[in-house]
Amino acid sequence: DFSFAGPVGAQPLLMVPRRPGYGTMGKPIKLLANCFQVEIPKIDVYLYEVDIKPDKCPRRVNRDVVDSMVQHFKVTIFGDRRPVYDGKRSLYTANPLPVATTGVDLDVTLPGEGGKDRPFKVSIKFVSRVSWHLLHEVLTGRTLPEPLELDKPISTNPVHAVDVVLRHLPSMKYTPVGRSFFSAPEGYDHPLGGGREVWFGFHQSVRPAMWKMMLNIDVSATAFYKAQPVIQFMCEVLDIHNIDEQPRPLTDSHRVKFTKEIKGLKVEVTHCGTMRRKYRVCNVTRRPASHQTFPLQLENGQTVERTVAQYFREKYNLQLKYPHLPCLQVGQEQKHTYLPLEVCNIVAGQRCIKKLTDNQTSTMIKATARSAPDRQEEISRLVRSANYDADPFVQEFQFKVRDEMAHVTGRVLPAPMLQYGGRNRTVATPSHGVWDMRGKQFHTGVEIKMWAIACFATQRQCREEILKGFTDQLRK
Repeated sequence: DFSFAGPVGAQPLLMVPRRPGYGTMGKPIKLLANCFQVEIPKIDVYLYEVDIKPDKCPRRVNRDVVDSMVQHFKVTIFGDRRPVYDGKRSLYTANPLPVATTGVDLDVTLPGEGGKDRPFKVSIKFVSRVSWHLLHEVLTGRTLPEPLELDKPISTNPVHAVDVVLRHLPSMKYTPVGRSFFSAPEGYDHPLGGGREVWFGFHQSVRPAMWKMMLNIDVSATAFYKAQPVIQFMCEVLDIHNIDEQPRPLTDSHRVKFTKEIKGLKVEVTHCGTMRRKYRVCNVTRRPASHQTFPLQLENGQTVERTVAQYFREKYNLQLKYPHLPCLQVGQEQKHTYLPLEVCNIVAGQRCIKKLTDNQTSTMIKATARSAPDRQEEISRLVRSANYDADPFVQEFQFKVRDEMAHVTGRVLPAPMLQYGGRNRTVATPSHGVWDMRGKQFHTGVEIKMWAIACFATQRQCREEILKGFTDQLRK
């Protein structure tokens, strides 16, 4: 037994009973688990709260801000330290920073679009030391001076600190989605249709296990929007095989369908040379570029109405190839910023959070299905390519990550017996998860008192007399 102790001389706060035993039923089997042991030093690390203004920036921007801050203030504050950051408010260092107890305020700039720098104000303040020594005490079941709660607020949780160290570099290299990391397809192509494609990546999380910390790694896949011209994206969404076969403006139904798919996505313009400014789509215009107007302020202060097609011809000497197609309205709706489809590309790395169609779901399942040996090999390859021992942030915090899967002993439990109904009441034992019900009856049947059929097919695809014949057969 072991206990959580109170003050000196006091009774233990909590006596934790020893596990009485282990399961014995079934046949033992040797297994490999997709978990890799992480060796953690018995040290304290230092937690700092990071406050970035303007706030509510995406985690990717926050990470860029902190990375720029570490580089810019290397001499005065960070030195050779390699801090790790969770993308929100928690920053950890292996050694304390030379900052006052009240904290420090720093000015950081990132290169912005259009040649303008984006200014940020970053505040760093020491919060507490986070003890991995106490984490070792918990994992090994030794007496603690006080209870160590692993479900503390996330910032002071020692398991969270371990997780942040192991996730810091992948978060900078790949596209994070939840606890997974993804990268753009290279050497393979798995289109889903509708402007979407499959991206493969890996899931990573740290878990306390029996007397040790384990890193769980698994393969994962999700849908992203394909980086391509918006014209091509529209064709995929609307099932248009050739844009040149679309000489007329979009129908209302096509425009609504296209709007539903592209609204909220980021696009980048191609008509300004190397300056690929990015915008977020807020709508698709009802009128084509040849008729969509906006108020244009001239140099003399006069305001005139211009069509989008006229503006691009006069401003950029660009004769639109598809003036009959609508425009994208980008930015804030009240600002009336319109872009022709043909000068826009879908920005890479945008995850699809909308529901996949049935066909897309089927394609996704086929693309991601793997046998157990293939999955094992893929996970092992991911760990080798991650090369945690060469990760400078893992080295900074003195971690060691084993590259072999954990060996565990499992038990194959006997299959439950199945009893059928009918006169014989026969009993069957499933073999490899399969049993044969030919000529058998359910043990206890259920009477269906009310039922209905809903047919969403057209009359041409499914005539009423066929439905009637089907329902008559069901009644028998």
